[in-house]
Amino acid sequence: MKKRKFILGLLLIVLFTIFEIKGIDLSKITLDINSEKTNQNTTEPTIDEIEITEFKDSDLKVYYIDVGQADCVLIQNNNENMLIDAGNNEDGEKLVKYFKKLGITSFKYVVGTHPHEDHIGGLDDVINSFDIGTILLPDTYTTTTTFMDVLDAIDNKNMTFTVPKENDKYQLGEANIDILYSGVDVEDLNDASIVIKLTYGSNKFLFSGDATTKVEKQILNKDLKVDVYKVAHHGSNTSNSAKFLEKLNPKYGIISCGKDNSYNHPHDEIVNRLEKRNIEIYRTDKLGTILVTSDGVNINISSFKTDTNG
Repeated sequence: MKKRKFILGLLLIVLFTIFEIKGIDLSKITLDINSEKTNQNTTEPTIDEIEITEFKDSDLKVYYIDVGQADCVLIQNNNENMLIDAGNNEDGEKLVKYFKKLGITSFKYVVGTHPHEDHIGGLDDVINSFDIGTILLPDTYTTTTTFMDVLDAIDNKNMTFTVPKENDKYQLGEANIDILYSGVDVEDLNDASIVIKLTYGSNKFLFSGDATTKVEKQILNKDLKVDVYKVAHHGSNTSNSAKFLEKLNPKYGIISCGKDNSYNHPHDEIVNRLEKRNIEIYRTDKLGTILVTSDGVNINISSFKTDTNG
């Protein structure tokens, strides 16, 4: 045992010596040691080995943050930050702590895709805790305490929110952001979801909140081809139609959902649909927080545990 520890220690010394010689910044190295195996008969990847990845400020980083049965996506490029949704109410303080740990002091954009608690629950904490450039919300309304808390936080900052319009464009570092849809539905708030396509170099990402098949039909005529798709509505069968997935044709599907959730998300029907299209599935309930990085050509995916699920 002592001999094994000695050898391991010697290997670590050699490894870090090599890093110093090559001038690698250790603060930008992520270790992925997630060893949880998924069903070998699915297209869900297994991560069994330590991955050492060096990130540059110019790389696009997309964090699909583990907030249980909720949504939260952090996007970074060239020292600019964008947040899409902020989990449940109880996730807010944990998210603020995590963002500060990452060194974040401001967000260029904060987006609440639609006013359901599992998407905007922690938004007031974020707005109250950071400098915010632009807040994007759909043109819809609800009288829930959660939504009122968000409006109060905006008011306390002497800010107003912006209602994006279809085909609006924004810029985050070198990444282009296109608004494909922004709804007004008050009967089904899911269909008020802001749908965002992000392009960085040749890599494309889609974020569609909880938009249902009704919205999917309305945007089928748009350029929807993407590499990474955040599977809508936590993998619900009210979204993610076969035609929509065919148009997207993604290589990777990220599902944000809670372990053993009462909705049985993701639904088996959707998982099977993704698998039939050979889409690699990554799930926060199994892997924790999922980090997708891009240099504009190549995509790398890793995962790790974060204390962000309240």
